[in-house]
Amino acid sequence: MPIEIKELHIKIKVGESGDEAPQEISGNQSERDEIIEACVEQVMEILSKKEER
Repeated sequence: MPIEIKELHIKIKVGESGDEAPQEISGNQSERDEIIEACVEQVMEILSKKEER
């Protein structure tokens, strides 16, 4: 019987420097807010697509 994989989650670390502490994002507050807003928008879009299935 064949097995169908519908989702595959892969977790990787890029630029591992040895310490486990998160690094700060350089830039001003408005740039950070824009990045956060874009991320939230993409997550909401993914969630709405998941609900359509």
